[in-house]
Amino acid sequence: MSPLLILVGGFLGAGKTTLLLAAGSRLRAAGKRVGIIVNDQGGELVDAQLAESAGFPTREVAGGCFCCRFSEFVRAAASFTSVQTPEFIFAEPVGSCVDLAATIFQPLRRFYGGVYRFAPYTVLVDPSRAVELLSSDADPLTAYLFRKQIAEADLVRFSKADRYRDFPPIPGVDAQPLSAQTGAGLAEWLDEVLSWDGVPGTHLLDIDYARYAEAEASLGWLNRRGLFRPCAPLTPAAIVGPLVIELDRRITEAQIAIAHLKVFAQSANGHVRTSICRNGERPAVAGTLDAPPATRCTVTINLRATGDPEMLSALVDRAILSLPGHFRVDHAESFRPSPPVPEHRFQEIA
Repeated sequence: MSPLLILVGGFLGAGKTTLLLAAGSRLRAAGKRVGIIVNDQGGELVDAQLAESAGFPTREVAGGCFCCRFSEFVRAAASFTSVQTPEFIFAEPVGSCVDLAATIFQPLRRFYGGVYRFAPYTVLVDPSRAVELLSSDADPLTAYLFRKQIAEADLVRFSKADRYRDFPPIPGVDAQPLSAQTGAGLAEWLDEVLSWDGVPGTHLLDIDYARYAEAEASLGWLNRRGLFRPCAPLTPAAIVGPLVIELDRRITEAQIAIAHLKVFAQSANGHVRTSICRNGERPAVAGTLDAPPATRCTVTINLRATGDPEMLSALVDRAILSLPGHFRVDHAESFRPSPPVPEHRFQEIA
């Protein structure tokens, strides 16, 4: 049987990777083969390292959204066959990406309809982000992306039900809550995805690409990766905890709004990932929290924030200097995303 492609979108910090790993683990426990494709405007992604650490065959499409890197996305999906053929391929588009119905689903159906099956397009929504971006005083550019993401979804789910009890109404949308952390609502969502008998990706949008480009470029993107050698052995948790606090402090003092900050540390003894979706938020932490101390650790930082990329770079570099040891940077990039230019954009259902 052809692999089932399961795309899960949603704004930055909605919990897409966490959901993919939880759903993938559930399928793997049932004896199913699962692959994961992650996507970002830059490279060296925390999400890719997290998926690989969880034991999933993982591919990374970097340098642009799936729509702008459609050929790379197709090659990534096909490359799993060189190792093993997954029965399910989860794919996570960039958190600022919209218009997937026209630029991904339609060309996939037209050109690869005999190669893959297609699950309904799910968009995850962080409840607090929904309150912020559905309000009348929301940033108009960010709200534009957020509302368009919801408008093209086949399924909408509120994430982080373990942290929230109140979920704002979304006009015209039946958004049920789920938690990838506790598993609440996860089986029900997965059952609906796997039993879907409709045609996915049919909500073609009217997109103002100039406004879309302006909205994406309103955020600075930064990725850092390097080898950290502490002065004395440290656990991954003892590295990422103080580092994310220091990053949050410096970014907040610079009056820059955080959209998503992720820090991942991996030693020979284990890994820990921590993240926040806004300034001052309590970090979400996952991984091998009881890993023993080590003398070397790979650290990756992914930051999406409203600041100028050069300023973000300076703030992150100063925060890295606060670590008790030597940090050798192996990968560094900070930029604003280029305007989206899809390889394909269908005006009608394929």
